Amino acid sequence: MHSFIPPARFFPYLTWTNIQAMPDKENTVIIQPVGAIEQHGPHLPLIVDGAIGMGVLGRALEKLDTSIPAYALPNLYYGKSNEHWHFPGTVTLSAETLLATLTEVAESIYRAGFRKLVLMNSHGGQPQVMDIVARDLHIKYSDFLVFPLFTWRVPHITGEMLTDKEKKLGIHAGDAETSIMLALLPEQVKMDQAIAEYPPVQPETSLLSMEGKLSFAWATKDLSKSGVIGDPTTATKEKGDRILESVSDGWVKVIQDIYEFRQQ
Repeated sequence: MHSFIPPARFFPYLTWTNIQAMPDKENTVIIQPVGAIEQHGPHLPLIVDGAIGMGVLGRALEKLDTSIPAYALPNLYYGKSNEHWHFPGTVTLSAETLLATLTEVAESIYRAGFRKLVLMNSHGGQPQVMDIVARDLHIKYSDFLVFPLFTWRVPHITGEMLTDKEKKLGIHAGDAETSIMLALLPEQVKMDQAIAEYPPVQPETSLLSMEGKLSFAWATKDLSKSGVIGDPTTATKEKGDRILESVSDGWVKVIQDIYEFRQQ
């Protein structure tokens, strides 16, 4: 049931009496991984975002100093993935449903006495929902510290292993995601079906971009026939192992910082 998470760090394995007796609950870090069930091209399974989030978090919790209390909730596998729903297999919640689900989970954690919650999101289509949930919860409960974080935003070395084009345009099922999946779930990766596909490039003079300061709304079918936006053909397990170690190191630091964080 705990997947990649160390059993001693898996929140559902606790009893209610464990939680009742837990010291320093207000500084204990509770982490809600949030993924998605959505297409990732012909070579990767639908579970990519959830697998990466759980894999990174599990590795980080293995490395984390045992004196720091931190626990992972079960991964929320369904997310807001309607930009991918033109590809069979994608399962999506509405923004309203995801917002309500995360809010009610968070309020349950608050009622148990915890005051630090991380929303660890691994799907690029829903950070705005995380931001709204976090802000609204903190406004409602002023002592509730909620951190809406994106799995890939911690310091890591992935960019050093990608081409310039991949760093700029490889946003879905490309080299990085495929490499880390080769490290986490190699039996689920079909490299013989991996194909490269990049989206149309905006004119050099344009200020607009897919994901930037001045972005435009898009569906995956507008950018890709295969569902891939990037080049997975250059992915390797060796790169994936390095990416996993680097991103999880970043998460160790983040969890430490949140444990030590005190609201002004």
